Amino acid sequence: MSGLVNYVSCGVLWAGLLVKAPDLLRHRRDPYLRSICAVLGLAGLCFFLGAPPTVGAVNRIGGVPNLAAPLTYAAITGYCAASQVLIVRWRGGPRVHRTARRWMLAYAGVVLGIAVTFALGDAPVERRTDLDTYYATTPFIAEMIVLYLVAHLAAVTVTTVSSLRWARRVRGGLRAGLVLLGTGSLCGAGYSLAKLIAVGARWAGEDWSALGTAVSPAAAGLGALLTVVGVLVPLVAPRVAEARRARRTYARLEPLERALDDLLTRRTLRLPRPRLASPTTRLVWRQTSVHNALSHLDAYFDAGLYERTRSRALAATGDEDRAEAAAWAAVIGAAVRAEADPGHRVPPPDGAGRPPDGAGRPLGRVPGPAALVRIADAVAGTAPLPEPAAVPSGTAPAGTA
Repeated sequence: MSGLVNYVSCGVLWAGLLVKAPDLLRHRRDPYLRSICAVLGLAGLCFFLGAPPTVGAVNRIGGVPNLAAPLTYAAITGYCAASQVLIVRWRGGPRVHRTARRWMLAYAGVVLGIAVTFALGDAPVERRTDLDTYYATTPFIAEMIVLYLVAHLAAVTVTTVSSLRWARRVRGGLRAGLVLLGTGSLCGAGYSLAKLIAVGARWAGEDWSALGTAVSPAAAGLGALLTVVGVLVPLVAPRVAEARRARRTYARLEPLERALDDLLTRRTLRLPRPRLASPTTRLVWRQTSVHNALSHLDAYFDAGLYERTRSRALAATGDEDRAEAAAWAAVIGAAVRAEADPGHRVPPPDGAGRPPDGAGRPLGRVPGPAALVRIADAVAGTAPLPEPAAVPSGTAPAGTA
């Protein structure tokens, strides 16, 4: 009777609680976070108190045979209430607080009933694993057993139905979390049903205690695993999606950074590369490096080249964003070459002495993050780039004085 399943299940649930603990400390007044942590904490407590070694220790320390039973049943009932409150808060609506309060009051009554029936009953023989079937015919103790099992079955049934029904109307991480939570609750229903069937068999004079000592713990353990994953998935999924987007954007910006690499190195414009950083941090580092280079090239940007390239790209593709990206790719390439030319004269900031057609006039702005990705695609050749516009006779080539 090592209680391995109980302790592993408890560890899984409390590991989930540990993940959410920092958020709870920062947002103590958030009722949604409190509900999540209550579900994880109470579910873990149920498994911890129900482990045979813990049962023996509680009974010995308390000095009352089978004292662990009402404590475990009370923890299970508290978990049932927390699950219902979590579902209520998850769904939201105008009567959230009232509905949550009703569930808490109802299960507080169940806890009180468990305490009263245990006090009125007589269970002198310690039973660490089969108390449900051993005392199934004992006055008041039998009522206590049936009370907590029915309350648990009602809670997990409502949770299962609500979660799976709601999952049909949502998408993404929330849907996955609801399906897992509903499936975990269904396994929890298997725990209650197995014990109730074993108790019913005892009333009929049969001994089906294996249902309560083998099947129920297995169903409860699987339900605990699915429940903790189901609760955490909607919280983790947005972060995973954000990290995936950051990695994708980081990779797409590489051609643009590579085109600016000589300038970044020569002018020491690149920040130190972060080590062991998150995808978002690495993306910010690359975006900052690119912005530093573009800010340095600002004086070399040629508005005339930009307008000519953009007009031709727009005529060819009919896509405003792709045309702007192609124009910026041409302008940046010309500016990089001009900046690297030691004989090139930096244009004056006020535009004095520029050709009358506008060639060499600074654009006066740096593309934003979304535009940078499209520009990088144009630089890499994954977006169509129009042929460079022909320079009118008598006009200096783009990027030259």
